[in-house]
Amino acid sequence: MKKLFIAILILAGLGFLGWQIFEKATGTKTQKRRRRSNPPVAVEIAPVQKTTIIEIGRFAGSLNPKSEFVVAPKIAGRLEKISINIGDTVNPGMLLVKLYDQEYLQQQGQAQAELEVAVANLAERRTTLENAKRELDRTETLHQKKIASESELDTARSTFKAQQAKLNVALAQVKQKKAALATVNVRLSYTKIHMPKNGGQGYWVVGERFVDVGAMLMANTRIASVLDIGTLTGVIFVIERDYPKIHTKLEALIATDAFPGQTFPGRVVRIAPMMNETSREARVEIEIPNKTHLLKPGMFVRVEIEFDQHKDATVVPTAAIIKRNGTKGLFLADIENKRAAFVPVIIGIVNGPKTEIIKPPISGSVVTLGHHLLADGAPIVLPKQRADAAPGKNRGPKSGAKFKPGRPSSGGGKKR
Repeated sequence: MKKLFIAILILAGLGFLGWQIFEKATGTKTQKRRRRSNPPVAVEIAPVQKTTIIEIGRFAGSLNPKSEFVVAPKIAGRLEKISINIGDTVNPGMLLVKLYDQEYLQQQGQAQAELEVAVANLAERRTTLENAKRELDRTETLHQKKIASESELDTARSTFKAQQAKLNVALAQVKQKKAALATVNVRLSYTKIHMPKNGGQGYWVVGERFVDVGAMLMANTRIASVLDIGTLTGVIFVIERDYPKIHTKLEALIATDAFPGQTFPGRVVRIAPMMNETSREARVEIEIPNKTHLLKPGMFVRVEIEFDQHKDATVVPTAAIIKRNGTKGLFLADIENKRAAFVPVIIGIVNGPKTEIIKPPISGSVVTLGHHLLADGAPIVLPKQRADAAPGKNRGPKSGAKFKPGRPSSGGGKKR
């Protein structure tokens, strides 16, 4: 029994010793895991700024002429002369095209001759009517003196009425021949096509030419296109998100690959009252003065429109904005305690690398790199140069930044 008791004591001691060893081993691993689970995270920070931020919509579109028409004849004929070619300037009243007109000149001569015959016939009818009138008056006088019979008076009256009807016919024939001559003159005028005299103050040029001298033309055959490039129309398409921000008289800046680094001013003049059901976009037209005639219809253009501007706004780098559990926010850096705190925010204008924070009021510095490894209250490691420069030193853009082309934008216009 004594030996058994000693054996039990030894086993109990060994078990207690093993348990202590196990506890120490597992405790050390747990502490190591805990220490490893929350290591400080190296981050980049940037200061919160008070500055002006501009909301700019960026769109792509193309240029159209302000006005355009196609030169085409109203009658058939052979092309005898064309005085315009591609790129030529066209002035109001200028002769553009002449068709072969000998056939119409012959018709004009014939119609003129027929009118002269009708006028001569009218003169004869007037003379005959005057004679019939005198005969009727003489017969009525004789009838009153009982010299002319009743039948003679009736005959004179009938003759007068007949001559009066013939005179009316002659008058109608003269009107008919005048109308025929006018029709021939109009058709003859169609052999010459002039630039309208009320062409306005635009700068008209020939865009395309489709036929050459000697070609047989049918009515409405296209000869050339003439367009006004003194003022151009930029056409862009705006998606539903940006549609409420667009209104007439908004200023725009236009840039094109043909003239890199150069911009042209414009102004929104027309907005479609509906959106296309297929593309969910609305057409917007921008009037662009083109006094130098550098811009040409058909060019691809990039358009920037300033929607809004907020002065003295709270602005942070866009890279600082993250989403956690469906909530947008950012990490504020506590420089003194070297910890980061997650703050949900309400965003205003987003202008490329800069984002406006509407709520809550914030100051100090925000984490711009490394925040994907952070949790609320997590320790952080700051680069020395950032830590020294962070509090109170604003290195962002100066307040009152001007609207310049080429800047990123919140506008979501679809490129077309």
